[in-house]
Amino acid sequence: MAPGHSNLPSTSHSPPNPGQPGSKRPGLRRPAFLRHLGADIPASLVVFLVALPLSLGIAAASGAPIMAGLIAAAVGGLVAGSLGGSPLQVSGPAAGLTVIVAGLVDQFGWQATCAITAAAGIVQLLLGISRVGRAALAVSPVVVKAMLAGIGITIILQQLQVLLGAQPAGSALENLASLPAAITGLEIHAALLGLAVIGILLGWKYLPPAIRRIPGPLAAVTAGTALSVALAPGLERISFSGSIFDAVALPELPDGNWRTIAFAVLSMALIASIESLLSAVAVDKMQNGPRTNLNRELVGQGAANIVSGSLGGLPVTGVIVRSATNVEAGARTRSSAVLHGIWILAFSALFAGLIQLIPLSVLAGLLVVIGARLIKVADIRTSLRTGDLLVYAVTLLCVVFLNLLEGVIIGLALAAASVLWRVLRAEIKAHQPAGPDAAWRITIAGSCSFFALPRLNRVLQAVPEGHQMVVEMNADYLDHAFREALIAWQNQYQATGGSVSLEEHGNTLFQDAADNTPKRQEARELPLPPRTTWQEPAAAVTGHAAAEGGSAAARPLRSILLGINKYHRRFADQVKPLVQDLADSQNPDTLFVACVDSRVNPNLITSSGPGDLLTLRNIGNVVCHDGQDASIDSALSFAVKGLDVDSIVICGHSNCGAMKALFDDAGGTGNAALGTGFEAWLDHARPSYRELVAGHPVALAAAGAGYCRLDQLGMVNVAVQLAKLESHPLVGPALAAGTVQATGLFYDIASARVVLVTPGGIEVLDPAHAAAGNTPVPAAAS
Repeated sequence: MAPGHSNLPSTSHSPPNPGQPGSKRPGLRRPAFLRHLGADIPASLVVFLVALPLSLGIAAASGAPIMAGLIAAAVGGLVAGSLGGSPLQVSGPAAGLTVIVAGLVDQFGWQATCAITAAAGIVQLLLGISRVGRAALAVSPVVVKAMLAGIGITIILQQLQVLLGAQPAGSALENLASLPAAITGLEIHAALLGLAVIGILLGWKYLPPAIRRIPGPLAAVTAGTALSVALAPGLERISFSGSIFDAVALPELPDGNWRTIAFAVLSMALIASIESLLSAVAVDKMQNGPRTNLNRELVGQGAANIVSGSLGGLPVTGVIVRSATNVEAGARTRSSAVLHGIWILAFSALFAGLIQLIPLSVLAGLLVVIGARLIKVADIRTSLRTGDLLVYAVTLLCVVFLNLLEGVIIGLALAAASVLWRVLRAEIKAHQPAGPDAAWRITIAGSCSFFALPRLNRVLQAVPEGHQMVVEMNADYLDHAFREALIAWQNQYQATGGSVSLEEHGNTLFQDAADNTPKRQEARELPLPPRTTWQEPAAAVTGHAAAEGGSAAARPLRSILLGINKYHRRFADQVKPLVQDLADSQNPDTLFVACVDSRVNPNLITSSGPGDLLTLRNIGNVVCHDGQDASIDSALSFAVKGLDVDSIVICGHSNCGAMKALFDDAGGTGNAALGTGFEAWLDHARPSYRELVAGHPVALAAAGAGYCRLDQLGMVNVAVQLAKLESHPLVGPALAAGTVQATGLFYDIASARVVLVTPGGIEVLDPAHAAAGNTPVPAAAS
């Protein structure tokens, strides 16, 4: 095998011999729906068994013909299942539309209601074509989880009545209130059958794998039905009369009142769309298969409602109960939803007698387990940890005791209000001085908009007059109104004899809010900007500053103490977790040799933190031959022998003072003013100047890239220092053995970019910067 080639099989090969054992003819792979029929057929039967009584019940509650529910269920499975964008969602008549449908039937009659249903389907179809389905993704996950839990509780309360042998009421509250009476009037055979189904479903996962190949819900319903036929033939069972084909009725246009009709069409279309899309999003969270195409789902739902309304069926939506059952039963593709529609159609027409053998209490036991599985304790714990428990609880209660649509709308509104409160709320506090010479501090953090003005005014008015104030701004958003209010207070406070200074630590700049459109800025990370960008000459040093009017020599110390003060106030607690594990030992992976220049920050340009770099800094970022300098030799020895670093980096920089000194020395100007020690130190870098004059490859590459002569020398110096490492008795063997790698870098201060320096040239490490045609800013060499 050629070096560098992978072990992957070649894509060019001869066609396999069909007669060879194990050979497969390309292109004969079965379609997905055929490969998964073993899972989809049992799941479709379970969904069919659940959908049948639900469809009949919803039809009765809507005031529509009983068979209209079965028509909608069959159309939902066949049309929405085939055309929709959610592979595992099952569609059919849903309880969320019963109130609307019942009102339309009373006002316009059944056949006119069918016309409204078909018109609503056309609206849904247009919404899907307009690609607005993705709006459903802007749904808080906690609302979806609470919706599922609320549906689960609603199902349990309703089906407990059936399991106990009573008739379910129209609302969850009524079912809850009538539960004691249902327990008192217990029908023992119905209860035992329902409990047997629950027991089978709960214990099914503990049975041997061979038995568990049969879906638990299917086995439980079959077993419960068989027991009921043998032991309790008098139990109430599924019942209906007539054929599904006898119920087909063509729609009729309503008479007059077109404004009301238009509102009804839009209301039905929007409610059905929202329920379907929310159900699809919820189904996506319940399984790990393909995600929903929400626009295609709207098209499928619209087509299903056009067909259902045209044939005399109820409105169709995605139904979370059937969809959850479909997922729980192990469905793999959309074939399960389509097949469930076929079973409803076929069984309603041909095998109504068999359907009517199933006791309602058996299906009630199945639905109780399905409802319980929609309530997840993990979701409650998550909402508690994330501060969303109120949203979860309110959504759940509203879904249970109002209805699905109102509960979701209230939950979404509360979730949006919670987000606005968290995002728009600014934290504004006043801190009393820690000592007699200290200043008052007013800390402002978060989004500083006009929403925060009442709180700002309350805090600012509470501070006493005539004191020294330091306002610390840590804003990620700042608008003009907030800036104006703060400036007005500053002017007023200073007029009463006080002083106000501003420190900005956030992402936004205070002056930008004066004339620019406010926008949220990208977060600024440590390290901090230079002190000169935020310190004011008159600012006080908390607890340590000398009195105002101190000597000029004390001001640099005062500046350092100001920085330490700020570090303690703002960053020490953030740094503490990063250094706790480093308190007893260090384990850096790199020795970073850099110049002492104050503009070069090794941790900044390498995005490293405490404990990452062992830093050696000297004038000109030089190393030496063995024995020439004890400080450099000891640092190299400690890094390689003591800490086992993996790499050594030599980093030069633009406009270097040491390189200027080499030019001055070569030009005869000399550096006598800097002392003999400085002159002696330059001996470590003088070989670099000689290499520059001799036409070192790095100098040629830097010149070609547009760097000035001074920076060319800085890059050559990096290459020369790297060469010294190779001959160093401590570092050289490690480099030769490959246990340590040496790298050269050059930091161009003007562009804030880092260049890789190799023995033979340079390489730009920021391709985007190079592609944009940025060229180095030349620095004048002395």
